[in-house]
Amino acid sequence: MQAFQEQEYTKRIDFSLWKKIFHIAKDYHKNLALIVLFMTVSAIIDVALPLMNSYAIDTIIGQQQTEQLTGFCVLYVSLLLIQVAMIFLFIYQSGKVETGVCYTIRKQGFHKLQELPFSYYDRMPVGYLMSRLTTDTQRMGDTIGWSLVDLCWGAVFLVACSIQMLVLNWKLALVVMLVLPPLAVISWKFQREILSAYRSVRKRSSQITAGFNEGINGAKTTKTLVREEMNIEEFNEVAQDMRKSSVRAATLSALFMPIVVSLGSLATAYALWKGGYDVLSGVMTLGMMQVFINYTVQFFQPVRDIAQIFAELQSSQAAAERVVSLLETEPDIVDTPEVEAVFGDNFHPKKENWPALVGDIEFKDVSFRYKDGEKVLEHFNLKVQHGQTIALVGETGSGKSTIVNLICRFYEPTEGQILIDGADYRTRSQLWLQSNLGYVLQSPHLFSGTVADNIRYGRPEATDEEVQLAARLVGAESFILKMPDGFKANVGEGGNRLSTGQKQLISFARAILCNPAIFVLDEATSSVDTETEQLIQNAIQKVLSGRTSFIIAHRLSTIRSADRILVIQHGKITEEGTHKQLIAKQGYYYQLYTNQFQEEQGMNILAGEQ
Repeated sequence: MQAFQEQEYTKRIDFSLWKKIFHIAKDYHKNLALIVLFMTVSAIIDVALPLMNSYAIDTIIGQQQTEQLTGFCVLYVSLLLIQVAMIFLFIYQSGKVETGVCYTIRKQGFHKLQELPFSYYDRMPVGYLMSRLTTDTQRMGDTIGWSLVDLCWGAVFLVACSIQMLVLNWKLALVVMLVLPPLAVISWKFQREILSAYRSVRKRSSQITAGFNEGINGAKTTKTLVREEMNIEEFNEVAQDMRKSSVRAATLSALFMPIVVSLGSLATAYALWKGGYDVLSGVMTLGMMQVFINYTVQFFQPVRDIAQIFAELQSSQAAAERVVSLLETEPDIVDTPEVEAVFGDNFHPKKENWPALVGDIEFKDVSFRYKDGEKVLEHFNLKVQHGQTIALVGETGSGKSTIVNLICRFYEPTEGQILIDGADYRTRSQLWLQSNLGYVLQSPHLFSGTVADNIRYGRPEATDEEVQLAARLVGAESFILKMPDGFKANVGEGGNRLSTGQKQLISFARAILCNPAIFVLDEATSSVDTETEQLIQNAIQKVLSGRTSFIIAHRLSTIRSADRILVIQHGKITEEGTHKQLIAKQGYYYQLYTNQFQEEQGMNILAGEQ
């Protein structure tokens, strides 16, 4: 949680950013137009009602023209009914916009997450992504659906009210409006500080979400390492930072509103004093004074609302920046337009143009470094014929996983080429390659649902017979059938109802069902029991035949039958051969194997004595 540093935002109110947000909400522009119409009508009625009151005071009551009372009441009630209808329609349309914008952003966000490469998830914590697509997105919906359309009502009301005040008494109206320039200066001063404070709040909120995510997922590790107190201290540090930022933002907003209210109250007090004097002098009628005071009071209501909305926009922009930054994230790995024109993209594949993947792979003078500058491979060369099983052995950080990730095009070479079936794989689509991959991770991930659902995850159209055959091939069928519901048994969240070995076998079956031409086992036996390891070894003998396979091995007993074993050290191949050839050389592999063999034998002897 502490290592990841989120992008800093330093701009003031960015209208180009809001233009992008409104473009995202283009499907709801008609709804927004209706909201503007309803709010305009509502604002005009709000201006008209005080004039009706003035007419009633000066004409119906003052001049005793009671015969007009019936028509006046009908018109007054009609205006109120129209006002009620406008408010109902406004709320209805705003609700549609709010929920629709949230739906659209989350849909686009999920779409973006599907197309971003593996490297993006390597550096982006889950908590930050969750925060962007939940709280930040909801803030966008609230802002567009409610806050921004309130600005429309406020603007229309201020213009109409100003015109009426100038018509009634232009001198008094100008004095009242003198409040606006200092109000604008104060707003400009406050907006920078409020924006900075709310950006800090959103940033800390993301870190807290990430902390919750890590705390929940790592609960077992926390308990076994007795880190509860340290975790609380780290969490409290971030929470205290958020508290300080939140208090500062709330304080600034709290100071902002009373200043606006005080200026408005001073203007209203002056209008009341001057208007009362004019009534006593006969310059102004009682009805005119009443409507002018009414306008003066109402005049600062939208000013206060706009000021509050303006303050809220500071918080909303911080959320908008984060949402747009996700939606505009450019993938590190992209297919060229020429490739997409022939083979399609991830969501619109042109499978009819896909060539069959045979499985010949070649690294030609490949160098690779991560974005942080760490160099892993330099002038690396390797040629693999289709159908071969290649085992990669070496200490942690030697470059084994990098080699496999480059083959899968989760990353691309910094220099050099990777050829698949003789062609640079950048001249083919990512989906073409990855549709021909089977990948079994060291820590398998299952999705909520049944055993069968998880096996057919990559091929939803697979029949029950095909699912059962895949499970049988990897030796998983026996334990599945022992479960109460068999293949219909629910695996729980993340597969928590199954053992690690059982999850591994199901993930193996899932990969086999897709019938991949290239298979990758990334230390798939390092965290399973001996019995499951034997099942996986038997499965390797059966299902990897005829496929180009790469095995990153921790337990060397699983790779004795590999066609080629590569010892990787510091990104270079230092030893190469079959198991027998490398044992005969008595080099690094020999030492590693004999040490591991002695350890396993010792464990078996101890287990037998017990």
